[in-house]
Amino acid sequence: MRTKRSRLRISVAVVAIFVIVGMFVVRLVDIQLVQAAELNAASYDKRAQSLTTYGTRGSIVDSNGAVLANSVDRYDITASPRVALKLDNAMLTEAVGKVAAITKQNPHDLMAALMVDPNSDFTYLDKSVTLDVFTAVNKLNIGWIYFTQRPARTYPNGAIAGNLVGFMNTDGPGAGFELSQDKCLAATNGSLTYEKALDGTRLPGSQVTTKLPKDGGTLQLTIDRDLQFWVQQRLAQTYASLGATWATAVVIRVKDGHLMAVADYPTIDPNNVDAAPRDALGSKAFSTPYEPGSTMKGLTAASLIDAGVVTPLSQVTAPGRLYLSDGGFIKDSVSHGDINYTLAGALVDSSNIAVSMFSKALGAPQRHDYFTAFGLNSKTEVGFNGESEGTVHPADAWDVRTNLAVQFGQGMTATSVQMASIYQALGNGGVRMPVTLVQGCKHPDGTVTEVPATAGKRVVSDSAAKQTLQMLEQVVTEGFAAASLRIPGYRVAAKSGTAEVADDQGGYGDARVISFAGVAPAENPEYAVVVTAGIPSSMYSSGAIASTFHDVMAQVLTTFRVTPSTKPAVDIPLRW
Repeated sequence: MRTKRSRLRISVAVVAIFVIVGMFVVRLVDIQLVQAAELNAASYDKRAQSLTTYGTRGSIVDSNGAVLANSVDRYDITASPRVALKLDNAMLTEAVGKVAAITKQNPHDLMAALMVDPNSDFTYLDKSVTLDVFTAVNKLNIGWIYFTQRPARTYPNGAIAGNLVGFMNTDGPGAGFELSQDKCLAATNGSLTYEKALDGTRLPGSQVTTKLPKDGGTLQLTIDRDLQFWVQQRLAQTYASLGATWATAVVIRVKDGHLMAVADYPTIDPNNVDAAPRDALGSKAFSTPYEPGSTMKGLTAASLIDAGVVTPLSQVTAPGRLYLSDGGFIKDSVSHGDINYTLAGALVDSSNIAVSMFSKALGAPQRHDYFTAFGLNSKTEVGFNGESEGTVHPADAWDVRTNLAVQFGQGMTATSVQMASIYQALGNGGVRMPVTLVQGCKHPDGTVTEVPATAGKRVVSDSAAKQTLQMLEQVVTEGFAAASLRIPGYRVAAKSGTAEVADDQGGYGDARVISFAGVAPAENPEYAVVVTAGIPSSMYSSGAIASTFHDVMAQVLTTFRVTPSTKPAVDIPLRW
């Protein structure tokens, strides 16, 4: 009987064991097979951490490869509050204090960051710290602190070409080529995942790259960094000495239209954008049109000669005032009686009256066509941020005065870069080249995009351009500012400009814009220079900026080792 009961108990126990084991098997099959994918995903979500891997934004370099803008490594310092707050209070306080001493932060602020979400595995302690700060904190070997590498923008030359390069805001590009060439420069970020342990630390060997980052391209400009620096320094002196509101200087290579320097003052240091005035965040050389005054007379003379209606020896008798049919009149800057001018003499003395009289030989529509052929009324090929096209009204909209005034640079507007393009064309035998500031964008795979156009357009004949320069040479040898303009060893052709500034009522007040424009060497031009000062407070004559033109042109000739002139200038009679 006892044996029978024992067998029964054993049987029940065996059955129970089989039932229990069967339940475990069923559960195990359910977990490992039926719910495996779902549970794995849930588990992975709890242990996996995703990170962004940053591509490097491309550099901006000058024509020689000197870096104007590039990216450097910076590091975010992050922490796991959940792990940190489990530590002994004294140990935590000591660790936080050491970190704060290195990052120069308040320890209370770091502790507060840990307390925002005590159960979280992520919070920032500091962002974008330098390599030395990263190294120092990393040496503390604090288990609950982690680092994320990220690129940051830096401008090693400060304000040099800052008006062109632009800057980066915290949320993206803010101005200049950083903005307009973002497609070239921008990097594509990647991502990776890793698994973490219960204490939040990264498990070795668990890192998986899910998307590779892609670096941006290198943007090469045409400017020369060293020349740009020199021109900016000289322009700052001009701005201060004249008490000007703004000033610009443009250097353009004659043979291909490459801009070698484009300087503005005030300008901007992209490393310290907040210190710059708001109106200095772009480039006035591109964005600020002005009435250029008599620097336009070079274009006028070339177009009249090209049209065959005048020669350098053509004659007019200029009265003290040229009366117009509307009752108004045109006058010169200096009162005079009748003067017998040749076209050359009208340019050297900058006679508005004589130039107006010569201009009557060609119809307004044809003269307007020459303006547009030289690039006026259109943005340059650069397409710079905020660039203005200036204003030359249609010829049929010119009143009696404007019909003549546009020929000496009033009643129309142009930018400094447009004026430089005019003198580039005159220096290039009458062929205007596309204005170029970007040589190209070189991508990481070696391909190059943003390659500029290289085909020029003839706007006047070679003969008209050369005859015009021969007359403008005498501005430098015989004109009122000759002593300030001559450069020993070189023949220079130049023209002054003093223009009235229109007021809000459409009239003209006492404000002026003064400028000088020209080329050298005059017999075989290699570079054109335009310098301009807007609304000077101390001197109103273009003679006040002649020395700036001289200094910039002399520096250009020296920088690029231009061969001195060997032939004497042509002497053209100024009177008859």
